[in-house]
Amino acid sequence: MVYWLMANPKAGDNGSRGADFWRHHLESAGIVDIRDCSLDDQAWTKSVGARDFILAAGGDGSVNAAAGFCLDTGATLAVLPSGTANDFARNLGLPDDPRHVCNLVSAGRTRMVDVATTEDGLFLNVAHVGLGTLPVQESSAEAKRILGRFSYGVALMQKLAVYRGFHGLIETEKGTVAGRWLTIAVSSGAFFGGGNEIPQASAGDGQLDVVAVRPRSLFRLFLAFLTVRLSRNSPKRTSTVVHLKSPVVAITTRSPRTVTMDGDIAGHTPLRARCRPACLKVICEELVTTC
Repeated sequence: MVYWLMANPKAGDNGSRGADFWRHHLESAGIVDIRDCSLDDQAWTKSVGARDFILAAGGDGSVNAAAGFCLDTGATLAVLPSGTANDFARNLGLPDDPRHVCNLVSAGRTRMVDVATTEDGLFLNVAHVGLGTLPVQESSAEAKRILGRFSYGVALMQKLAVYRGFHGLIETEKGTVAGRWLTIAVSSGAFFGGGNEIPQASAGDGQLDVVAVRPRSLFRLFLAFLTVRLSRNSPKRTSTVVHLKSPVVAITTRSPRTVTMDGDIAGHTPLRARCRPACLKVICEELVTTC
């Protein structure tokens, strides 16, 4: 049994949670046979076995890559939260204290979670089309260093006043919805965008959640957001927000639109996503299910 430590030195607010940081806490938790590895040289993946653990110390993009290796090899994914958003860590209910995280890894308790797959790869948290892709495309490394996860919100607010949306068709097992959209998010879990919570969702419910927002005034958008946050209920379908659940989702647009997955640019529409239920083994005590 080997613990493969894949640490992204550029992840997070200031890069303070690198390989040395996590190795210290892992060894303090009694974990031995830790081997460093990286995305730059993937020859190590040929040596990974089904009894091994891949320890992903980075943001959601790094965790996404590690999940792909785990699916290919049967290894267990252990998330060491070190990024800007850390939404997948929220889905797993992981503690903030690195000592507690490493104690969980040492204990080896696991759960099975869903993964969303597309023609361009996979996502654990969210795929975005529209306004939700702009923070990824335009949020600078300096802004992320200074503002952390709030840099995504800053980038959105800078564009919201001038962004007019796009025409798109959303197809699910329960029907189709067409119209003009400000943004469309397809989520595999209960959180995205640095802690935005999806009502009645979980990373283990076998469903994808589609949250689509129509172009509206700032006041109406804020009112819809506030209503959902305070009521903690799904908006289902309103004049501003549409919330759909389905194991398969297809999004087509009149012209190709950028698609981001787990914080990285992944391609362009059309987007076709499918939920692979309970296919990824992760270190976790209990999956978070929102109310």
